[in-house]
Order: sequence, then structure tokens, then C-alpha cells
Amino acid sequence: MHQHIRRSGNSHPDPQALRRARRVLTALIVPVLVLIIIGIVTLYSPNPLRGAKQQWAQTGVNRISGQVTGLDGKKCLIEGLKMPKGAADPTNGLPETQPLVCVKVLDGQWKDHIVPVRVPEESKPAIRIGTAVWMLYDTEAMATGTPFLFTDIKRGNALAIMGLLYVIIVVAVAGRRGFLALLGLAASTLVIVFFMLPALMAGKPPMLVTLAGVGAIMFLSVYLAHGITIRTTTALLGTLLGLVVTVLLAYAGTRAAGLTGASDEDALILGTQLPALVLPSLFMCGIVVAGLGALNDVTITQASAVWELDEADPQMPRRKLFSRAMRIGRDHIASTVYTLAFAYVGTALPTLILAMLSQRPFLELLTVSQIAEEIVRTLVASIGLVLAIPATTVVGTFLVKFVRASSGLNEKPRASSRVDTVESASVATKIEDEGVLQAGKESSHAH
Repeated sequence: MHQHIRRSGNSHPDPQALRRARRVLTALIVPVLVLIIIGIVTLYSPNPLRGAKQQWAQTGVNRISGQVTGLDGKKCLIEGLKMPKGAADPTNGLPETQPLVCVKVLDGQWKDHIVPVRVPEESKPAIRIGTAVWMLYDTEAMATGTPFLFTDIKRGNALAIMGLLYVIIVVAVAGRRGFLALLGLAASTLVIVFFMLPALMAGKPPMLVTLAGVGAIMFLSVYLAHGITIRTTTALLGTLLGLVVTVLLAYAGTRAAGLTGASDEDALILGTQLPALVLPSLFMCGIVVAGLGALNDVTITQASAVWELDEADPQMPRRKLFSRAMRIGRDHIASTVYTLAFAYVGTALPTLILAMLSQRPFLELLTVSQIAEEIVRTLVASIGLVLAIPATTVVGTFLVKFVRASSGLNEKPRASSRVDTVESASVATKIEDEGVLQAGKESSHAH
């Protein structure tokens, strides 16, 4: 009877066990954090562009904005719309493959003029009356009659609305936890933009840059979103182990497969403009960052699974707890592996279609550089993810036996936890009362 009561009431962590667990975690986490900070300070590159910055800046000097007023550029000109002085007739010799639209200039010296603009065929489906666009004014193209060159569609307003909608929904559904997760996302973005990209552009060691950058991202995102607790620190340790494996595999896989990271036009442009940038290292860093979200997801889930299983049965042996937690982990592995694969396939659909048009043998297609890059991304990220789950489970199983946390550690108890505690106390009181009544009955019978 009393043994059952002690087991039901063992929901409060032992202070001495908590102190031991905190000392162990501090000894593991603090040196890692110090190394990450040293790496960021050492590898930080405030001015990675140097001469390339001036060259690219000059390209955008004459960039102007405009708004589409007509989809038939020839008709607009026939109706007598104003043209810049000295411009030739844009209808002469205009290729049919380059549609001409009329755009009202919104800034610069040609403000309020309606000018003809050539739009690439691939961009024409997105052009409608009222569409805001970016253009470049090129004086050397004056002889062609269309010195205004279409560069892109202005998407700032649409993206801002979608971003605001995303923030509202996350905060409305997840509350304070969702807001903190958004702060973690913002902080992680700053790490990528102001540390990782400049360091890679400056030619700093890619493995060190990647480890320092993603390590900082994990500390910020995990602790901001989930709080500094033993449970979240367990997940962080598992994530860091998975990241180390992923970085090493990405480095080895890139070299073994002979991937250069120069399979598209953007990469080739970067290679010519930034000689210090090592394209294979950029590709390797992309592999790690792309798998970061899924890795964090599975480790947080796995750490919670270990704690919840122990809470359900505090007397469960460590080996059995590990076995049960890994059953959950295996299901998560199975679902996440094809999630990563489908995500990469989705981004590579145009490449896959082009490869199919070549009518080469299927196995030979898999070795094409563009497809091989997607395969290496999927395999490396998946291996790191798979190995992070048992690592997190081992760490969690070891730590949970110190604390047996049936309610959040280093946190204020949640409402559900308080209700569970009250219910457990009520059950224990009821059992004790029944025991007293039974003992009284047995005593009266004895008399």
C-alpha cells in the first residue's frame, strides 16, 4: 500500500539529482558554446566583397521602378505615348520572342514617362496591368529603341503580407512559445547573413564556418523557443552530435563524388566574381543548413519522448526506457527520411525533366552533376538525422534517471501538470483513507 503511494507521488525531481544533471550538462555544453563563440570571433569577415562589391554596386545604379500600364507595347506607342528623347522606334526589328509592354516610370529622370520595356518570354505570364516591376536604364541599348530593360517583378508587398500572416497565425496558435520560436528564426537568419555568408565569401575554412554557424543557430533557436531546461539541453546535445556527423559526411561526400557546386549559372557567376569563394564549400554548407530544421525537429521530439515515457512509468529500467523511446524514434526516422527526399526532389524538378529529355539510361542520369548533388544532399542529411536520434535517446535516458521529470524542469509547471499533481494527491489520499477504514474494521472485528 505505502509502496504504491510512494511510486505515485514520485513526480517531484530529487534536488540532488537535479544538481548532478546540471553539472554534467554544464560540463558538456559550456565548452561547446565557448568554442562556437571563439570560432565566430575568429572567422568573422566584415568586408568579404572588397573589389567585387564596387563592380556589382555599379550594376544597380540605374535601377528604377515602374508599373505596367499596357500589355501591347506597339499599340501604346501608336497611340502617341511619350518616349525618351533620342530613342528609336522600338517596333523595328523587335523579335517576336520578346514581348513589349508599356511601363510607367515611377522614379528617376524619366519619372511619369510611359516607356516600352522588353520582357523575357518566361516572365510574361506573371505580367499584368498594374504589376510593379524593376528595370535598368542602359544608355548603350538606346539604339535598339528599348533602353529600359526588365530585371524582375517587385514582390515586396506580397511577401510582406504573407510574412505578416505567417507571424499572426504562429502567435495565435502557439502563443508565447510560437513568438519565441519566431525570435529564434530571426536570430538564426542574422547568423547566416552576417557571419556564415561573409565568411564563406572571404574564403574562410568551410568546415569551421559551418560548424560555428550552425552551432550558434542551434543554441539560439532551441533555447529561445523551448527555454533553458535539462530536456531541451538533451535535445541540443543530440542535435550537435548530428551536426558534426552531417558536416563530416558532407565534406567527405562532396569530395568522393567529385561535386564542384558549379552546376548552375548562379554558381558560375559567383566563381568568377568572388575568387576566394570555394564553390564546393558553399555546396557543403548548403547541405548542412538545409537539413538543420528536420534535425532539430527529431531531436526535440525524441528528448520529449524519453521524458514522457519515464513520467508514465518512473520505475522503468534504463534499458527498457531506451528501447521504448527508440520505437518512437524509428517511426520518426521512417517519416522524416522520405520527407527530406521529397523536399529535394521538389526543388530539382526542372533539372529532372531536362535530364529525362536527354533519353540517357536511368543509372547514368543519376550521376549527372545536378542530380548527383541532390542525391548527396538527401543521403548526407538523412544519415546525420538518423544518427542524431539514438544519440539523443542515449543522453536523455541517462539524464532522466537523475531527475525523473514528470513536470517541466527549470520551468514553471504547466496547468496540465498541476492538475495531474492534484489528481495524484487525491488518489493517494483516497487510498490512505481506505487503508485507515479497513484497519479500523479489522481492529473492531478483533475486539
